[in-house]
Amino acid sequence: MIEKVNFIKEDQIFSLLEKGKITDKNEIREILAKARDCRGINLEEVAKLLYLEDEELLNELYDAAKYIKDRIYGKRVVLFAPLYTSNECTNNCLYCGFRHDNKELHRRTLSLEEIVNEAKALERQGHKRLLLICGEDPRKTNVKHFTDAMDAIYKATDIRRINIEAAPMTVEDYKELKKAGIGTYVIFQETYHRETYKIMHPVGMKANYDWRITAIDRAFEAGIDDVGVGALLGLYNYRFEVLGLLMHCMHFEEKFGVGPHTISVPRLRPALGGALKEVPYNVSDKDFKKIVAIFRIAVPYTGIILSTRERAEFRDELLSVGISQISAGSKTNPGGYEEDDDHADQFEISDNRSLPKMMETICQKGYIPSFCTACYRRCRTGENFMEYAKAGDIHEFCQPNAILTFKENLMDYADESLRKMGEEIILKALEEIDDDKMRTLTIAKLDEIEKGKRDLYF
Repeated sequence: MIEKVNFIKEDQIFSLLEKGKITDKNEIREILAKARDCRGINLEEVAKLLYLEDEELLNELYDAAKYIKDRIYGKRVVLFAPLYTSNECTNNCLYCGFRHDNKELHRRTLSLEEIVNEAKALERQGHKRLLLICGEDPRKTNVKHFTDAMDAIYKATDIRRINIEAAPMTVEDYKELKKAGIGTYVIFQETYHRETYKIMHPVGMKANYDWRITAIDRAFEAGIDDVGVGALLGLYNYRFEVLGLLMHCMHFEEKFGVGPHTISVPRLRPALGGALKEVPYNVSDKDFKKIVAIFRIAVPYTGIILSTRERAEFRDELLSVGISQISAGSKTNPGGYEEDDDHADQFEISDNRSLPKMMETICQKGYIPSFCTACYRRCRTGENFMEYAKAGDIHEFCQPNAILTFKENLMDYADESLRKMGEEIILKALEEIDDDKMRTLTIAKLDEIEKGKRDLYF
């Protein structure tokens, strides 16, 4: 029996939120000025920002978030796609289309051959980074399901990084994922509020709050030092969830000396056969944008991921306030890239743009589409990654590697229009590399890519 965790302190969160209601413009501006040092801000300061409503101060928050994102990561946005391997599940989460009692859903678990075919379909689009994800049914999707899938994909494709979002496992299972070459291990607590968690997860393995929230502890113990967290915004008060998630991040820092590699910001969406008829705690676009910006300045070293749950125009807007990773051309049902079944999805997608279209938009916003997998393969993970990121130096690698992977994609997959736009972005991006030697080396590698070499990185 796992012990009840004590690092999500609900009383402290409510106290911080009560105190955070009282502030003034000068205090907010002092917090934002501190944030621009790219060292993060504390929970008390976050609580004050969570109550911002003044448009002038919100714009100053967004400016700070953009500055921090560009300062740490450079002008690049990483692209990836989810690959759903199964929608069979023993849980009955009220908000999810995969829930066990949903009789409308077409259930399916992909074979290894089908998983590889899905990966190949994504590779044909130009993807190099995948997130394997599935429902939670240990009879169908245990650790071997993932390790076999990773092995088969790596052998049959040029997919270079496979991240996994999966149910909590034992230390021994996480060791198997590590051995198989996992990129980032991702798990969402969904809600950090215990009573809400209990209501939303009435039965199944997922009903155990403490087993789930300690999953990443076990992953760290097994040697996985690249992890991602998130909360499903809309299940409970968003201000509480933001502070709860940040407390979770602080726990990793205190216990393992490493924060999360990514934070995801999914917002509750309708799901076929879902038990919730409305969002319990609606999060407006204005509040959602504020949340993204606050995460960026609170944990500046962490990648922030935005899914296709959000509509296209809003996703484009959020690129400028701190988003550093984004999915494109996504399907949320098993086999969705090879065939379409709208009765097998986990939730409704709002942005259906293809990968090339998303790349075009990123270019128009002045950013570089990136398919980089270098840090993972150069062992810049965990403490090594944090050493560069917290010092604000990771962009020294991010910018050149983004340029190189974008160039490769343009040559192998893009049409003439995107290729022309992309070449202009690459020229501008080269000028933004501060180090003359790195710029020269990047230009040399671009020439090698022109001549047919692939998978070049720093």
